[in-house]
Amino acid sequence: MGTRYVELLGMMFVASLWGWYEGSMLLLFSGCVLAAVAWMALDSWRFGQVLHWMREGDWANEPNLPHVWQLLVNKIRRLQKNLQSKAQENQSRLDEFLLAIQASPNGVMLLDSDGRIEWSNQTAFEHLGIDSQRDLQQHVVNLIRDPGFSAYLSKGDFQTEVSIPGPRTSASKPVVIAIRVHPYGIRRKLLLSRDVTAVQQAEAMRRDFVANVSHEIRTPLTVISGFVETMQSVPLDEAERNQYLALMAQQAQRMQTLVSDLLMLSKLEGSPIPSRQTTILASELIAQCVQEARNLSEVLTGGGHAFAIDQPRDAQLIGNRTELLSALGNLLSNAVRYTPAKGKISVSMRLMPEGDVQIAVSDTGAGIAPEHIPRLTERFYRVDRSRSRDTGGTGLGLAIVKHVIQRHGGQVKIESQMGVGSVFRLQFPADRVRQLS
Repeated sequence: MGTRYVELLGMMFVASLWGWYEGSMLLLFSGCVLAAVAWMALDSWRFGQVLHWMREGDWANEPNLPHVWQLLVNKIRRLQKNLQSKAQENQSRLDEFLLAIQASPNGVMLLDSDGRIEWSNQTAFEHLGIDSQRDLQQHVVNLIRDPGFSAYLSKGDFQTEVSIPGPRTSASKPVVIAIRVHPYGIRRKLLLSRDVTAVQQAEAMRRDFVANVSHEIRTPLTVISGFVETMQSVPLDEAERNQYLALMAQQAQRMQTLVSDLLMLSKLEGSPIPSRQTTILASELIAQCVQEARNLSEVLTGGGHAFAIDQPRDAQLIGNRTELLSALGNLLSNAVRYTPAKGKISVSMRLMPEGDVQIAVSDTGAGIAPEHIPRLTERFYRVDRSRSRDTGGTGLGLAIVKHVIQRHGGQVKIESQMGVGSVFRLQFPADRVRQLS
């Protein structure tokens, strides 16, 4: 600031020297006044340069001015750099925050005070069937045309959530999206969406599972308790007592089989993928399961089934021995139970060109209608419930087979023709097969 005044006094001193030299007081006074006016004009021009620089925002090209104006320019420049640095830092944090929201498995949408979409992550757009570019700044009620959502939004009670069908829902594959709104700021709203299809399906499966287990156990328990009550209250001869005890033992065995299958399913779902350190020969697997099927056939039909094995080559299957025996054993057990006496049951093994191994169990039973085939591996699903109970089935055998094969990286393929028979194929991937030379 002092140098500025020194400049003014210097200009006035020069002007006064000129007046003194001319010997005129008028010229001396006029020179001082003109010097002061010139200095003020120059100072105003410098101030204008600073204002213009600030107004244009061309921070890289700052004016080169003397004295206090340069100090002012430097101060403004430092402040601007600090503000710019803070703005960049805040923008970086905002970008990271938005990226985190974009990565969220749940949908997040911001609505303004009029219900227009201000911002949304991609998940919300996918959940609600909205275009991420076209539908910004559109009213959300014009885009989500569901009566339940419209009523939920207009009611203003956001203590609970509302469920609506997803944009890709269909009769065969329903999709359910849950939406909840959280008010914030001045009439603004945060809309959260999540796909609850799997949760609802799991809940429905749990209810069905509990209901089926309760029903399957209640039936033999009712039979057993009825026989016990009869034996306690009615005098029976030896033949009648033995008959009742045999029926009770049959129902107890049925419950024991059901519990064993349930425990097997629970073990399969809760244990790690089978190790690759253990193997079993396909020929040994087939031979043991066929022998067990022959024994079952002796019990049920007096050995009335004809068995055939077609295995041109052998191979080692890499996986859990107990699980593989259970899977193939269940298929052969079903074949025995649902194939009439004098029917034929065949087991074949093929090495596929890709290195896979396919073990097939075929029978000459009554066959299965096409509409039942997609659901055969569901728990407790039966084509004929009364026949299944008569043969001692639990409705869990094919579910166990499916779990075992999937745990070994393979798949179950089912073919059937009414009046001809059925073929169940277990496909093992090449990485679970060790071919023998």
